[in-house]
Parts: sequence; structure tokens; C-alpha cells
Amino acid sequence: MIKELSRKMAKNSVFVCQGCGYQSPKWLGRCPDCGQWNTLCEESPFSPPSSSLSSSFPKNWSEIVKETDKSLRFSSGMEEFDRLLGGGIVKGSVVLIGGEPGIGKSTLLLQICKSLSEKQKILYVSGEESIAQIKLRGERLDILNPKELFIVGETNLSILLEHIHNLRPEILIIDSVQTLYKQDLSSAPGSISQVKECTADLTLLAKKQNISIFLIGQVTKEGSLAGPRVLEHIVDVVLYFEGDKYHNYRLLRAVKNRFGSTNEIALFEMSEKGLLPVSNPSYFFLEEKKERNPGSAVVCTSEGTRPLLVEIQALVASTHFGLPTRKTSGIDYNRFLLILAILEKKVGLRLEMQDVFINVVGGIKVVEPAVDLGIALAIVSSFKEICTHKGYVFIGELGLGGEVRSVSQLSLRVKEAERLGFSCCVVPANSNLPPQKVKTLKVRNIKEAIEWGLES
Repeated sequence: MIKELSRKMAKNSVFVCQGCGYQSPKWLGRCPDCGQWNTLCEESPFSPPSSSLSSSFPKNWSEIVKETDKSLRFSSGMEEFDRLLGGGIVKGSVVLIGGEPGIGKSTLLLQICKSLSEKQKILYVSGEESIAQIKLRGERLDILNPKELFIVGETNLSILLEHIHNLRPEILIIDSVQTLYKQDLSSAPGSISQVKECTADLTLLAKKQNISIFLIGQVTKEGSLAGPRVLEHIVDVVLYFEGDKYHNYRLLRAVKNRFGSTNEIALFEMSEKGLLPVSNPSYFFLEEKKERNPGSAVVCTSEGTRPLLVEIQALVASTHFGLPTRKTSGIDYNRFLLILAILEKKVGLRLEMQDVFINVVGGIKVVEPAVDLGIALAIVSSFKEICTHKGYVFIGELGLGGEVRSVSQLSLRVKEAERLGFSCCVVPANSNLPPQKVKTLKVRNIKEAIEWGLES
């Protein structure tokens, strides 16, 4: 009897990886798909109810009424956030916002509620805080008497759908999606099955009733969204908060955007009144660069249509152990090792017994190769204890042969350096630039860049 019961349970259950969604008929210590250990949990397979008649019908292309961009989008009341989304919030879209605890996800959405609640009906669903706590935080953000803002503390998706049916909101905010659960699923709230099914149901609701939905997603220790890839494929827009929660700035980056570019960023400053948009981010990151020290270089990275000037700092010191230390903050570690190899091979820098540390001031992440030249100059500057020239900006990608390669949107980068009062830009030799007011030095390789970029 017991054997038959266990056999039936084995047939009716499946082991699902909570990291990637891989399914296995038996328990495994390590997931074969993503390689994580102890992530397979037993869950009952979900079979959706069968419907005899579909509510959707095929339409001829010519019969489909095209909505204008003005009727399709509306402003959130925050210019930085609108630009990141591609021009505003799209009706019927599902936006997922991820980030570390305390970085400002709920604060940002409450501020959007403040600006939109006068015109549109908003339902804020809290699964982690009580509605009294939400109101207390809202009063700190000067949300005093919003007309059309409704708050509910609910985690049961079925009850939540009833609230949505009765209230008929135009904007729905879920804080957070990992707290929702469906009663017909046996797995616990936050499991990959619950998160996937709840998000899929909410996405279907957004498309049918033209509701704009914002989902707050928790992150794992590695910094990725919990239950991640499943969510990213379902939703329309994925936004990540970057930066250190102990600093004042917050950087919001688009990872996926069906309605705009994924290269844009939005920069905010955390204050007592919430997140304030930063209109001049380059000045914000360079405002503390007053003293000139060896190991510092200014680079220009491009985030979508916005050029951004940041300071790269390097520290090179003799190691006291057999194996030198290599540490980076804000840049790709493998790219950093590649630059070190170029400096050792093509410049003759003896770094095999030197500890090397690299930091991007302000804590932001710089991912594009156009900052290679500035990183190399900062390392050489710290190693030789010689400052880079005052007012110089370094722009260029390094090839494995030590050559300085051209980068995209060079004119915009040079104009940004000119706007902030820099006197010279060190750029690749094969770049075609229109006449500029700021001086440009064209270099062919890393040796020429060091010769022109460092003080004699």
C-alpha cells in the first residue's frame, strides 16, 4: 500500500530548479542546466484549465487599428524615468524592476504614484509591508492626499484579481512579485513555479485590460533576479538598480525594453524627499575631483544617447606575497586582466610582483571597451607615480597589439568633455571628427598615449 502511494506521488510530482526552472523526475544534488547546488525542490505539475472556446479571434492586418504614440504612452511625471522607458509608460505593458534591498525600488514607484494619482487610478499591492507602513513612507515623500491611489496588503492572486476586477485600476504596482501565490499550486510562495505562473497571469491581464503593471523583483546573492530568466522572458521591460545603497546616487539601467533602447540609463540622487533626477550626471561624478593624484584618469563612456564622464582610479603597490592581488570595482575583471597583459607585453611594465586595484568613482559599472585607454593610463600613472595631464579625457579601445581602436559616438563624447570644461581629448588616430573647439590628440597605440597623456 505504501509502495503504491509513493509510486503515485512520484508520478504526480516533479523536481524544479529554483534558479533556472529545469525540471527533473527525480531529485538531483546539482542542476544539470545551470550548475547550481541544492536548488531542486519537489513541486506538483500545474495543468491549466481547458477552455472550450477561445476569447481571441484572428484579425486581418488591414483591420487592426494602429494606436498613435501619444495615445499609447503617457508620462510618469519623471523625465529621467520616461527617457529610460523610451518616451513614457506604455499602456498594457509589464515592467519588472530589480535591485538590492533598500536601494530605492519602492521609493521610485511611490513617487510615480504621487505624480499620476491625480489623473489615473492606481492600485498598490504590498506583500511585504503593511498598508500603514506604506502610508508612513509615502508621507515622508510628501504624498498627502492623492485622489486615486488605493493600497491593499494581499498575496493571494485570486483575491487580488477580484480587487482588480472591482476597482478597475489603470496602473497596478506589485511589491513584490515573489510574495504572490496561486492556491492551485502546491509549491511555496517565491518558488519558480509560483513566480512564473503569477507573472504570466498578470501579463495576460495587462494585455487584455490595458493595465500598466509594475513588478518589483527581489535579487539573489549574485545580483540577478530571483527566478530570473523566466521572468525576463515574460515581461516587456526589465530595469535594474545599480550603485551602492550607502551612497546617495542610484543608477537605473534597462536590460530589456520592447518599446525603446536598452542602452539608456537614468540617474537619481537619493534624498530625504526620495529620488531626485540628476540632469548633469558627468558633473555629479566629477565634482569631487579637485586634487590631482597619480593613478587617476577621466574617461567618457556612452550610455545610449547620453555620454557620461567618470573618473577611473588605479592603485599599484608592491606585493608582499608570492601571488599578486588583482581587484576591480565597476569594470569587467577579464577586460582588466587583458589590459594588464597589453601593458606588460607592449609597454614593458613589470607588473608581475605588483598588486593592482581599479575603481570607478561613484560606484557605477562601466561595461563598454571605450574606457580601455583611460584604465591603462591610470595604471601606468600609479605605477610611475606621474599624474596625467590636467584637463585630459581619454577615449579609445585597446587591441591586443597595443593599438588604439575607434569607438562609436565619438563626437558626442568630445562635446561632453568640451561642455564640462576639459581642454583636451586623447582619441584614436583613425577617427574622423568634425572641427571641435576642444583640442584633440590622435594616438595610434598605447605607447603614444602614454607619451602624450602623462606629465613629463
